Amino acid sequence: MKLKGQTAIVTGGGRDIGAAAAKALAAEGANVVINYFSSSAGAEAVVADITAAGGQAIAVQGDLNDPAQVKGLVDAAVEKFGGLNILVNNSGGLVGRVSIKEMTLEHWNTVMDLNLTSTFLMINESLKHIEKGAIVNLASQAGRDGGGPGAAAYAASKGAVMTLTRGLAKELGPDIRVNAICPGMIDTDFHNTFTKSEVRKNVAAGTPLKREGLPVDIANLVVFLASDDSAFITGTNVDINGGTLFS
Repeated sequence: MKLKGQTAIVTGGGRDIGAAAAKALAAEGANVVINYFSSSAGAEAVVADITAAGGQAIAVQGDLNDPAQVKGLVDAAVEKFGGLNILVNNSGGLVGRVSIKEMTLEHWNTVMDLNLTSTFLMINESLKHIEKGAIVNLASQAGRDGGGPGAAAYAASKGAVMTLTRGLAKELGPDIRVNAICPGMIDTDFHNTFTKSEVRKNVAAGTPLKREGLPVDIANLVVFLASDDSAFITGTNVDINGGTLFS
């Protein structure tokens, strides 16, 4: 097992990509702390699946824009498993498709807090405990191409995550590697909510691999970037989109 004895926090781990990542990390021997905000049933189901397979996991509710709750999450991980080695910053979202002309400052700040500030707060607190390990941030293809209609704020926040990843790779090396993942069209509730079905079909048909990605596709990349298999990789923003976009 590549991650035996290590402890990982996965934010937004109650569904979709976060849930798949938590299970994949546990399958490689990691103790997993699953953060969730409202997906309590999903988070507990992931814990049950991991423990049924012989792994160790707990679920911890928390608002990642509240520094006190961020500290509580990290403290719970350290108290339960004795340390922290891996942080997967998966929490975030689009909130809504709003054009810049129609956008309020409140919406802008909400999107930035959800995707960027939460990532900063988690990293800031986790670094009190990670001496050697890996940070994996979830960015987006939108950070490369500006996103779809009404997603400029989301794209900007994910672009900032990508730049933060590069800066932290320089700051935290050699003991901590920092990378980000830029998913394209993945079959998740995100696109169930915000993307029309005909758009999804057209995007999938236009990729060289002729399909949407699956959460497990992203989870496998999370494990790679968290493990020593990627020991000479840091500061990268890895595209995973079936060939929709090359960078």
